[in-house]
Amino acid sequence: MPIIDISMLEGRSDEMKAEIIREVTAAFCRVTGNPPDSVRVLLRDVPHASWGVAGLPKETP
Repeated sequence: MPIIDISMLEGRSDEMKAEIIREVTAAFCRVTGNPPDSVRVLLRDVPHASWGVAGLPKETP
């Protein structure tokens, strides 16, 4: 069972997350030949203050 773990900054809509899950699953299955029901996608929303860039916390948009 493949598990795809994606960390991203918080703030995306549920609709966008659903599209990410669909598209990532489809791409993985197309390349590997795995059936979609075997693929798990985890989306992790990370607060801006917990995301560092160049040694500093990422600023809120």
